[in-house]
Amino acid sequence: MKIAISGAGVAGPCLAYWLLRTGHAPTLIEESPEFRAGGYVIDFWGGGYDVAERMGLLPEILTHGYDVQELRLVKESGARAAGFNAGVFRRLTHDRYTSLPRGDLAKVIFNSVKDRTETLFNESLVAIDDHGDGVSVRLKSGGTREFDIVVGADGLHSNVRRLVWGDQAGFEKPVGFHVAAFDCPDYPHRDEDVYVSYARPGLSVSRYAMRDNRTLVLFIFEDERMKAPLPHDLSAKKALLRDIFGDMGWEIREMLAAMDDTAEIYLDRVSQADVAQWSKGRTVLIGDAAACPSLLAGEGTGLAMTEAYVLAGELAASGGDILAAFDAYEKRLRPFIEEKQKSARAFASLFAPKTEFGIWLRNMATHLMVIPPVADLLVGESVKDDFDLPDYGI
Repeated sequence: MKIAISGAGVAGPCLAYWLLRTGHAPTLIEESPEFRAGGYVIDFWGGGYDVAERMGLLPEILTHGYDVQELRLVKESGARAAGFNAGVFRRLTHDRYTSLPRGDLAKVIFNSVKDRTETLFNESLVAIDDHGDGVSVRLKSGGTREFDIVVGADGLHSNVRRLVWGDQAGFEKPVGFHVAAFDCPDYPHRDEDVYVSYARPGLSVSRYAMRDNRTLVLFIFEDERMKAPLPHDLSAKKALLRDIFGDMGWEIREMLAAMDDTAEIYLDRVSQADVAQWSKGRTVLIGDAAACPSLLAGEGTGLAMTEAYVLAGELAASGGDILAAFDAYEKRLRPFIEEKQKSARAFASLFAPKTEFGIWLRNMATHLMVIPPVADLLVGESVKDDFDLPDYGI
């Protein structure tokens, strides 16, 4: 079948890989003018880790990974206030766990298909017409293409979902926070293999030392601090972060100074996607477009890869019955994904507690993480994957 995939991030190229394995002809359609390799650092484990292993890409992916040793919570002075050894995550995942820039993961996956599949950059869908026997799509650049299936792998703010399901507002469920991230060179403070974080009520700022003397800086703030629509202009993003974090203390002045020279800042509301049905006719959603668990869940990228693999597997197993494949894909994954979303909502407040007492309580809890049963109780649900990846023989 000819299959249009909107989105060339992680989920789209991963799906393309498995569709090629099963004899289909995918076309990746990406609105960016070129492949986007940037992004924040993600934690990678669970189903996505298993899928990457089946793709034969795990060794290369691990070369981009970081071996985080500690999550350190600090006081305004920079002195350690609390934290825990990150080995708890490796124990809970049987040492099948790494952290790496999202763009590095995306690039490894895209490179595995880029010479074997059509990719249209600087392009997007402006209309989708399902006529029963196929789908006609109209492209931004003009012209119409015919496909057997259209897949929305285009993120939380999915264009495909908007065209087929309706307005974005009906599907985005805010978690209560906004997040911003950038990376910069030559930041003066480095703690190798340590994720360092400082919090005030409703605010959190963190840093992580990366390769090539670069540092990732991550801001989290409660929704109530947003007094205007989300800015998209780079200078407006910088002004917003200065206004919200300017008097926070710790290293914030140095972080904001480092931000002055950055050419890209990721800024978005932390939300989940809640779509009653992941497919309509010959159009289907995967990844954040279908069921974003939220950036704070930590596993969204791996879950998107799991969904891509299962969708391709069910299409292969369906004997050409597209609607049956879509139904089987959703029935197999929805209960698991909904539990992940539930866990993420419960876990989100730990990133930026909204009161001084909440910060104190979180810090006290981390002191108990040295006790395995307590660690399992506090973070086990967010890490555990109660899903056995099917073997479709593909």
